[in-house]
Amino acid sequence: MSSKYEVIIGLEIHVELLTKSKIFCGCKTDFGASPNSQCCPICLGLPGTLPVLNAKAVEYAIRAGLGLNCEIAEYSVFDRKNYFYPDLAKAYQTSQSDYPICGKGRVYYDLDQERYSCGITRAHLEEEAGKLVHSGDSIIGSSYSLVDYNRAGIPLIEIVTEPDLRSPQQAKAFLEQLKNILQYLEVSDCRMEEGSLRCDANISLRPFGEQDFRPKVEIKNLNSFRAVERALEYEVQRQTAIYDQNERVIQETRTWDENRGVTVSMRSKEEAEDYRYFPEPDLVPLIISTEWIEEVKKDMPELPLAKKDRLIEQYALSDYDANLIVSDKNIAAFFEETLTIYGESVEKAKTVTNWLTGEFFRLLNSEGIESKDSKVTPKALGDLLKAVDEQVINGKIAKEVFEEMFLTGKDPSQIIEERGLQQISDPAQLLAVIERILESNQKNVEEYKAGKEKIFGFFVGQVMKETKGKANPALVNQLLKQALDSTDGRA
Repeated sequence: MSSKYEVIIGLEIHVELLTKSKIFCGCKTDFGASPNSQCCPICLGLPGTLPVLNAKAVEYAIRAGLGLNCEIAEYSVFDRKNYFYPDLAKAYQTSQSDYPICGKGRVYYDLDQERYSCGITRAHLEEEAGKLVHSGDSIIGSSYSLVDYNRAGIPLIEIVTEPDLRSPQQAKAFLEQLKNILQYLEVSDCRMEEGSLRCDANISLRPFGEQDFRPKVEIKNLNSFRAVERALEYEVQRQTAIYDQNERVIQETRTWDENRGVTVSMRSKEEAEDYRYFPEPDLVPLIISTEWIEEVKKDMPELPLAKKDRLIEQYALSDYDANLIVSDKNIAAFFEETLTIYGESVEKAKTVTNWLTGEFFRLLNSEGIESKDSKVTPKALGDLLKAVDEQVINGKIAKEVFEEMFLTGKDPSQIIEERGLQQISDPAQLLAVIERILESNQKNVEEYKAGKEKIFGFFVGQVMKETKGKANPALVNQLLKQALDSTDGRA
């Protein structure tokens, strides 16, 4: 990061709300439908049509605002934001300007085990525009674009932050926390690859100690949190170089070129754009009662940062492990439900954490599926861990059982019985195996007795091999030690 200049970053985030129908009509909001198959005269802005506000969209906006610690306005107004773009059929967007539904707020987030916060300027409701489908990979270099109006009219909240972020890393961490909050609230799926969460970043630099803001650059086409971080890192370098040469940064809009790893100028933005806002004449002001706000508050879940703090305090999880658990609301729920089956203690919480962040995450990644689509249930994992504790199976066999559980959805007891995986804990049975191995490896026995104690692992391995991994490891170690330390090396 620049050592001469303070980095000033603010974000504008568009979030598609998870309603089944659009904000002003009854058209579906399903992703992936055939182009222009989910639109009607209202979506297309045909003359004579009248919008009807979707109450669920309002409820989700209230819910999101409460999750961002925003003030919820009891009086808000919809406006017409006038501009021309091919994906905007009406040549105006129904949005909110002077009276948004959500006012000032604040979001807290963690980075490198430190807690930061970023102010929220506002969050307002608006309708989504259509989608341009470019002939190339992006708008850069495409020879033509087609328009799909399926997305036109999907309800959005636009979240505008204060310029409180001081590094690209903070911007990325903030966005990850914001996404997590919205997913916990179940107001959006936040799938960036489907366009349901989009971010534009504003960045400027100023010498440390200077109070006035310098010209800012807006960056568009950021389709991942990593892209946000990389684009901002590039802009820090680019603007630093400009100021170092005593030149002036131009206030403009730039787009991120992922392939080249650079931002590219799109248009100058020396003056604020005049959208000629005026109140939407076809919609009355939105009045939200205190009772409605209180009703939404009662249904609010525990949010990720509060859950993280509680898990650290309750189960002594590390900051790293707690982050992994709460970063996915389905994993967090899975974790706590498993503990209700397995037992709620610090030791057992650590065991469950290790299984989730180890074997479970490994299999999710290898199969390319999300946690919510896994066939493993919290009860099944709890029962598996009980089987290990009760020495029905050992840890190595448990991993094999878990993988089959993951692939088939079977209960651990069924897999253990079908495959005959019960752990061998009968001393007489194990002693017989140990005696055969020692008798056939007398040279190794002599080396051990001569002081080569590292060869002990060889004997353990041979026992586990002969029992197909089903031997009780602790008992094997105990019996082997007794046998090897006896005078004749026999069990």
